[in-house]
This record gives sequence, structure tokens and C-alpha cells, in this order.
Amino acid sequence: MSLFFQMLASGSKGNAIVVCSQRTRILVDAGLSGKELASRLQRTPVGLKQLDALMVTHEHQDHVRGLGVLSRRCDLPVYTTGGTLEGLPPDTGTMAHVHVFQPGTPFSVGDLRIQAFTISHDAREPVGFVIENNGTRLGICTDLGVATHLVRTKLQNCHGLVVEANHDMTLLLNGPYPPHLKQRIRSRHGHLSNTDTCELLKSVLHSDLQSVFFAHLSEVNNHPELVAAGYRQLLELPEWEKVRFEIGTQHEISKGIELA
Repeated sequence: MSLFFQMLASGSKGNAIVVCSQRTRILVDAGLSGKELASRLQRTPVGLKQLDALMVTHEHQDHVRGLGVLSRRCDLPVYTTGGTLEGLPPDTGTMAHVHVFQPGTPFSVGDLRIQAFTISHDAREPVGFVIENNGTRLGICTDLGVATHLVRTKLQNCHGLVVEANHDMTLLLNGPYPPHLKQRIRSRHGHLSNTDTCELLKSVLHSDLQSVFFAHLSEVNNHPELVAAGYRQLLELPEWEKVRFEIGTQHEISKGIELA
């Protein structure tokens, strides 16, 4: 195993992803309560006290709710951009250790090599990550309004992907959200639709892509079956037949994925 990853939660109410190698175990985002994160970690190969670090994509509550609690409770370092650090909610409290990184400047956590890259979202300094160990790469890119050239470039050589599939456009437009919220979601600083995500995947497909995880589904404006309908169309094409697809959920941990 070069890399293993597993979603603890994915959606508008909380997000967290475990990523580990043989030596290093990190949690990307901590968007549930500390108690709930600890409970869900017990059902994975990585317990709370085995974590080595926390990494943050941006400061929205559904990504940082348990951040301060976990950092203090387990004396865990937090890796974040300066903008995200400044924007953290006041109730985050103090953190045991803080490491500020610059998007575009690689850094390491144990034997994991991290590349953070800028994404387009309505946060202070949001980022996606490419996490690498022994030449195997996992791209994590959720909460973005548009898949920019930079996003496509960073994801194009990854062996595993966690990408946003937030909404079905028809459900969003005909749904209960007020007009200003619909516009925010559809904007360049909002969230990707199912169609946008499939187009992104087509642009980054390569022969070594092993697994794609769809993340951050809206419980109001999307449905797993709509996401599955999109990737089933991809699976009709021979170049996709070896790729494993999974869909993250809000209330249950996902299956764990090993990348060779």
C-alpha cells in the first residue's frame, strides 16, 4: 500500500477524509464535532490517537467544526494557509501547533509529500491537495465553483481522486433555495454540478487512474443515483472500465480505498 484514504463524512453538514501511508496518518478537514470524529475514526484502520496531523482546505464550518478540539486533545499540528487561519471561526479556539503553508510550495508531513493549490471558492484562501507517497498520488478537490486550468493540471496525474459533485442543476434551479443562494452555488466561487464534475474527470483521465470518489453531495439539490447515472455513462467507454467509482455520504463512513 502506498496510500489509503477513507471518507468519515462528506456533505454540507461536515467533511473529513483520512489519508495514510504505512508511516503517516493525517486527517484532511475536521468538519464534525470532535466526539463524532473520534467515533468514526474508531471504525477505520486509523484511531484518533494514531493521527499525526490535521490539514485544512478552508475555514467554513463544515470543514473545521472539530479542528480545535482535536488539535488540543491529541496535541496535533494543524497545516493551513494564512488566509484560512485568519478566517477560522472564533469557537475554533487555540490549536496545539500551527504550520502555515503557501499554495504552490510543496511540504512534507512524515513520508507524505503535499502539494496545495489554489481553488475558486468563497473563502479566504481555499486550497485543494495532491498527496503523494512513493510515486502514488491522491488529489482532493472539493468546494470549488469552477475547475480552472490549474485544478486540471494538478489532478491530471493522480491515481486517486476525491472531487466535488455538489448539485444537479435541474434540482437546484427548481428547488427551495432562495435566488441569491442558488446564484452563489452556481457562481465561480460556489460549487461544481454533476455535469461539471464529469467534464473535469474527462479532462484528467489517464491510464493509471484507479479510483474516483464523488464528494460533497447536496442533500437538497442532488441524489446519489443522479451522480451514479453520470459515471455509468463514463463506464460505457472502454477507457474508464478499470476505474473504481464511489460516492461519499454525510452520515456514514465510506469504504476505504487503497492506491498502489
